[in-house]
Amino acid sequence: MDILTGPPVAGTEADTLLGALERNRRTFAWKCGGLDTAGLSKQHPPSTVTLGGLLKHLALVEDEYFTRRLLGRELGAPWDSADWDADPDWEWHSAADDSPEELMALWEASVERSRAAVAEVVTNGGVDQLAQWTGRGGESPSLRYILVDLIEEYARHTGHADLIRESIDGLTGEGIPEA
Repeated sequence: MDILTGPPVAGTEADTLLGALERNRRTFAWKCGGLDTAGLSKQHPPSTVTLGGLLKHLALVEDEYFTRRLLGRELGAPWDSADWDADPDWEWHSAADDSPEELMALWEASVERSRAAVAEVVTNGGVDQLAQWTGRGGESPSLRYILVDLIEEYARHTGHADLIRESIDGLTGEGIPEA
């Protein structure tokens, strides 16, 4: 499955959803790219959100939704060793201890696992395929639902990243950055 750079103007449902998610991922990566520890740790008061925290949070979201919920597989490192009871926001807080290279590598690896999970499910049943996970209401979401949820998650957090990055070095913009 090729990695789309954006949604096609007139494509299949799967390609449209995946293209929208990939566009959001690319824009988010661009907002976080090329920064040192100070840049990834900068806050935009009154918020305490940082780009490093966003990277680690979205890495967790990718793994949670596509590895655990969609495929029903256990999460690996670093998620399996975190004490979530002691710190339910561990990914946000622990990001300050990680280097820019570690944070970006963690996010990129999570995205690659997600792409592989989605390709597996699309091949075996399309976006109607139900996740292995069952929610509180007893229902399992479809891949379609999960993709829409992730598009929304990235859109919201890319907006946060845009404000933080502008406060660091003035970088602004939207859409797909030129390669």
